[in-house]
Amino acid sequence: MNFKTVTMFGMIIMSLNFLMAEKAKPNVVFFLVDDFGWGALSSMGSNFHETPNIDNLAKSGVAFSDGYAACTVCSPSRAAILTGRYPGRTHLTDWIPGHKRPYAKLSVPDWNMKMEHEGILFPEALKEAGYATSFIGKWHLLPINEKEKMKDHYPEFHGFDQNIGGREWGQPKGRGIYFHPFDMPNMTSKEGDYLTDRLTDYAVDFIEKHQKDPFLLYFSYYTVHGPLQAKPDLVEKYKKKWQSGKYKHKNPVYAAMVQSLDESVGRVLDKLDELGIADNTIVIFTGDNGAVGTNYCGGLKGAKALSHEGGVREPFFIKGPGIEPGVSSVPVMATDFYPTILDLAGLPLKLEEHQDGVSLKPLLMQSGHLKERSLFWHYPHYHKTKPYGAIRKGDFKLIEFFEDGSLELYDLKNDQSEKKNLAEKMPEKATELLKDLKAWRLSVDAQMPTANPNYDPAKEKKK
Repeated sequence: MNFKTVTMFGMIIMSLNFLMAEKAKPNVVFFLVDDFGWGALSSMGSNFHETPNIDNLAKSGVAFSDGYAACTVCSPSRAAILTGRYPGRTHLTDWIPGHKRPYAKLSVPDWNMKMEHEGILFPEALKEAGYATSFIGKWHLLPINEKEKMKDHYPEFHGFDQNIGGREWGQPKGRGIYFHPFDMPNMTSKEGDYLTDRLTDYAVDFIEKHQKDPFLLYFSYYTVHGPLQAKPDLVEKYKKKWQSGKYKHKNPVYAAMVQSLDESVGRVLDKLDELGIADNTIVIFTGDNGAVGTNYCGGLKGAKALSHEGGVREPFFIKGPGIEPGVSSVPVMATDFYPTILDLAGLPLKLEEHQDGVSLKPLLMQSGHLKERSLFWHYPHYHKTKPYGAIRKGDFKLIEFFEDGSLELYDLKNDQSEKKNLAEKMPEKATELLKDLKAWRLSVDAQMPTANPNYDPAKEKKK
């Protein structure tokens, strides 16, 4: 064998190794549900909703009992997933465009209303590594009133090869709302089409087309955001079910929407099985914030846009190759998805990007532990709550309300529903956590509200 033959043989081996490495990259399917409460799944306590596909997904991977969204409203939570950074750091701290409260006691800061191009988002990191990337569903990361100026802030300008349905909307609008016709980018539909089903058609088609490529499917549902609309046959089913009088939940339309969500998840998972790629696919399921009603928050205090657990604690499931099924009570945050996906995919972490996230791989593989850390929330805005900040450190959670500096302290291990405010009984613990919270705000340059010179209690109360 001469030198030329040896060299060619070596190149062939290198090429084969490269192809095998490419083939070994796991696919990623990310399910993000809008306004989805912690207790809306049958596996998490609801005896009215039917969610067999999502329940099976939870059982086949790691379910985090203390998994959190980064904010109690949607746009900041969504940005935190993509960036791996806290809303307080990116200054994208409210749903876009937020509420106007000109006579409130505090003036909100001049915050960021778009997904910036600085830095590398996790879909961009996967695209750099050769992944095909698809965004399907709700985006809501650009100003609603500046659509023409902000065209380069749509999903296709942030690492996604295609955008199906993503625009400035925070909820479906138009003539049909959740039914045909849909005024959404790159979508077609026909009479009778239901939005969740139609988006799923595109998701399944993307998987079919890219089954031989490593791919990212980022399926960001509009459901179960209002206005509540569901398929008539499912609504009728849950009306009859509720009439039995056995159930505390009593909204058949919401339940029908949840079933359509579950069927959508099932269709995507079935397609992975059908193509023989399920065992090489990372699947993540979570929500952007709590449900609108406390009935769907699994007994937690609060709901969407409120400062307590019901607004931020979410279903948080991860399955994939090498992941041992189980339940983890370690507190984790949506900012952790970015480094976790890279780590599970065998890609180098980007520590300068996902600054507020850590890889959960040691927990998923049962190969180690996470270093103890605190989790933070920053909401310098008015919604159904007043501006506040919060910290969870160990089992304790402190909430600071910015208008008057009042504090609430809870022991989540023994009081998950936050019924007993311990701030006065445990002043040293409250002081410790408040000091940590203030230091964190300085470290990330979090924007704070300021005294409003136009404060008018009478006008504010009327509004």
